[in-house]
Amino acid sequence: MKKIYDNASNALNDILQDGMMIAAGGFGLCGIPELLLQAIRDNGAKNLIFASNNAGVDDFGIGLLLQTRQVSKMISSYVGENAEFMRQYLSGELELEFTPQGTLAERMRAGGCGIPGFYTRTGVGTMIAEGKEHKEFDGETYILERGIVADLSIVKAWKADTTGNAVFRKTARNFNPPAAMCGKVCVMEVEEIVEPGTLEADKIHLPGIYVHRLIQGNHEKRIEQRTIRAA
Repeated sequence: MKKIYDNASNALNDILQDGMMIAAGGFGLCGIPELLLQAIRDNGAKNLIFASNNAGVDDFGIGLLLQTRQVSKMISSYVGENAEFMRQYLSGELELEFTPQGTLAERMRAGGCGIPGFYTRTGVGTMIAEGKEHKEFDGETYILERGIVADLSIVKAWKADTTGNAVFRKTARNFNPPAAMCGKVCVMEVEEIVEPGTLEADKIHLPGIYVHRLIQGNHEKRIEQRTIRAA
């Protein structure tokens, strides 16, 4: 099966549809699939549901798709750093399913493992628990969270071989592996594609079985909050 595509647009154009759910890797601006997000913007697909830790910033990452009104709902943990996100949410233009960070990662992982739901204490007694099943285990109350199965996963890795076995660099791993696992189709962008056998087997973070399409590209690698010491 062909996995390598020339660019992000070619890898996505026959997949994208209005109203689909997309799981996106990344944390803040670290390890986000920026080329694939730009291609989604250029494609023009509308009413998209995104499961992602956050929504980038106003002019980068998922923030680009908020500017073009292509996102109808976010399933997220952190909603700061993005004024347009805040404006659309407060005006009722954007639906938000607020999900604790660890719960979101586990919902993605569970979906990728074929687990339809799991119980957690996180969120009990808060608005997170509203409308969810409650159950007691050993005298403690838990809530039921559903696994996420997305129509499409978009993720970014550092290196991958031509079969899709991938390595992430340091903290850029973040949500990328669970996001990749939970998509019916996973498209991954990388900085470098190498031949099979080049990557050390014990250091592969994501097996190629989860990756359906692969592109190589140049990345901007923005710093979200840069703090420097005075000279």
